[in-house]
Amino acid sequence: MPSEIIDAANELVQQRIDMVVASHRINHNAVSATHCIQCGEKISDKRREAVKGCTMCHECQGIAELKRKQRGF
Repeated sequence: MPSEIIDAANELVQQRIDMVVASHRINHNAVSATHCIQCGEKISDKRREAVKGCTMCHECQGIAELKRKQRGF
């Protein structure tokens, strides 16, 4: 019985890891946004070309990443 519980728990942990990784992936085939979804400023053409599928300007992306890091994601 205990080994079945451990196996089930490990499976749930792996599913959660897979979900978190998938949610942080950027679709690099997507068309980049022209304006940031956070602040509304125009995203530079240089960034749009370098980061396919981006939705935020450099500054807002940096802030979002810092917040995620502080939360442990």
